Amino acid sequence: MKRSLALILALVMALSLAACGGQKTDASSGTTNSGTDETVPDAATLVSDAFIDPINDWDQYNTLIDEIKAETDYAKRTELMHEAEAILMSNYCILPIYYYNDIYMLKSYVEGMYANVFGTKFFQDVKMTNGSTTLRLNLASEPDFLDPALNSSVDGACLAAASFSGLYTYNAEGHTVPACATGYTVSEDGLNYTVTLQDGLKWSDGSDLTAADFEYSWKRAASTATAADYSYFFAGFAGYPDDLAVTATDATTLTFTLTAPCAYMEDLMAFPTFYPVKQSAVESASGWETSPGAWCQDAGFVSNGPFMCTAWSHDTSMTYVKNPYWYGADNVSLETLEFMLSADDTAIYAAYKSDNVDMIDTVPNDEIQSLLNDPEFHIVDNLGTYYAAFNANSSIFDGKTPEQAACMRKAFNILIDREYICENVGQTGQIAANSFIPVGMADGNGGVFKTNVEDQGYFDPYGINKNYEGTLEEARTLLKAAGYKFDESGMLSAETPISIEYLTNDGSSHVAVAEAMQQDLAAVGIQMTIQSQDWNVFLQERKNGNYDFAREGWLADYNDPINMLEMWITTSGNNDCQFGRSK
Repeated sequence: MKRSLALILALVMALSLAACGGQKTDASSGTTNSGTDETVPDAATLVSDAFIDPINDWDQYNTLIDEIKAETDYAKRTELMHEAEAILMSNYCILPIYYYNDIYMLKSYVEGMYANVFGTKFFQDVKMTNGSTTLRLNLASEPDFLDPALNSSVDGACLAAASFSGLYTYNAEGHTVPACATGYTVSEDGLNYTVTLQDGLKWSDGSDLTAADFEYSWKRAASTATAADYSYFFAGFAGYPDDLAVTATDATTLTFTLTAPCAYMEDLMAFPTFYPVKQSAVESASGWETSPGAWCQDAGFVSNGPFMCTAWSHDTSMTYVKNPYWYGADNVSLETLEFMLSADDTAIYAAYKSDNVDMIDTVPNDEIQSLLNDPEFHIVDNLGTYYAAFNANSSIFDGKTPEQAACMRKAFNILIDREYICENVGQTGQIAANSFIPVGMADGNGGVFKTNVEDQGYFDPYGINKNYEGTLEEARTLLKAAGYKFDESGMLSAETPISIEYLTNDGSSHVAVAEAMQQDLAAVGIQMTIQSQDWNVFLQERKNGNYDFAREGWLADYNDPINMLEMWITTSGNNDCQFGRSK
C-alpha cells in the first residue's frame, strides 16, 4: 500500500472517530489523547501490508530467504526477492539515504589501478611512470581483520585482494576471470561443480598450495566455530554449516555440491570469504580456537596473493612487498605497497597534496567542489546504498507495539532531506535512495531488478522538498500513532520527548550527513546527538547492537539482489539491525 493511501485512510478513520465521540484510550487503540479532543491515529493503519514484527516474527523473513535460495524458477525467484525487500522496508529500521558512488584521488603517474563496482581496488597491475616501484596509499585507518574469512569491510577486502588470491578474481573490465583456477565444469542440474586449479601454486612461504587448502578454508569459513560474518554465503552448499560438501579429490581438483543452482557462483569464488588460508599457519597461532583471526594480527602472516605483509605499525602504517611465489609475479612491476593508516580526512589530503602519498580514498568534504574538474579526482560507479539504521531492539522502542515502533521510525525516514545531502554533502552525483536494493542491480535472470525506480521504491525520496509542511504533518501523525504528543507550535511536547544518539565513524562526510539529519529531525522537536568513534570500535559496537541509531553503508558483494537481502537473516553476522534477536 502506498503511503499516501494509508495516510488518507488513517485521516478518514480519525475524523470518523472524532465525529462519533470515541472514548479516550491509549495510543495503540486509536482514539484520543488524554486531556485533548485530538484523535490519535491507529498505528496498525499506517504500516504496510507487508509489515511483520522485526523481532518476534522474523522467522517468516528467514524462511522466505531460504525459499529464494532454493527456487530454480528464476522469474519466481525475482518475484520472491521483491516480496522480501517489501518486508525489509516495511519496518523502517533501514533508512536509505543515497545510492553509492566512490571517489578517490590518484596521481597521474600511477597507471593500471582499477576498482570494481563492489568497491574493491586492485594494485597488481599498477605501473609507475615516474620510475618508482613503490605505491604509497591510504584506504582507511587500522583494518579490523586481515583474515579473509573474517573481514566484512570494503577496505579490508582491498587488503585481502592484495595479499590473497581465490579461485576467481575480477579484471579491469569488472568481469570474473580465473585466478588460482583454470576453469570448472558443472553438472546439467547446476548442483555439482568440479574446479581445476593451476599447477604449481605456492604460498608466500614457498610451500605448495593445493585443492586441500581450499577445502579446509571453505569448511572453516562456513563452520559455526569460526563464526564468520559471511558464513551464510555457504548456505547454498550441501552440508552447511558444519559438514560442507566440498572435497579435494587430488592436488588440483576441488569438487563441491549445491542445494540449488547459483547464478553468481563465479562471484562467490572471487569473494574474500572464499580465499584460501594455510591450516598450519592458522592453527599454530596462540588461542586460535577462540580467536580465529589471531594468526594474522601482525606482519609476516602467510598468504598467496600478489603482495605479502612484511611490516605493520598498528594505527600508523603497513608495508606489503611483492610475493615472488604468486602465480602472476612475473607481471607485477611494483615492489612495495606502503599504506598510511588514518581516518583523518584533513591529514590524508594534506599528505596527498604534499606528494607523500600517491592514492587516497577520501577527501575532506569541503574540498570536493574544488576538485570536481581535477583530472586526479575520480568518481566511479558503485553498487550499493548509504543508509542509516535503527537497532530494532533499542530501548527507545520499549513500551511500544511493533506497529508503533515502525511508525516512529517511518517519521524519521520521511523527515530526512536526501536531496540536500546528495547535493551538499555527497556532491558527486549521488542519487537519493528510496529502497535498500540499489538502482542498476541485476535480477539474476538476465534483466534489471528495478525497471521503474519511482514505482518500485517505497517512498518519495524528494517528498520533504515537494511538500515541506505536509511532510512535517505526516511525521507528526506517525509519531502521534507511536504515542507521542505535540505542543501548540507543532513540536514534541516536554511530556513525550525523543532524545536519541546517532553513532558514526570518523570522517567529515559521515559527520556532515549526521548533522544534516540532526537538523531535519529537529523540525518536529526530535533531539539527536552525534557520537563518532574510531573505525574498529564503531564496527564492533554496531555489530554487537550497542547503539540506537547509526550510520551504515552496504556495497554489494556480487550483482544479485539476494546479497542485499540475505544479510538480514537472524543468524547473519551482518545483521546489525538485530532482526529476529531478543534482548
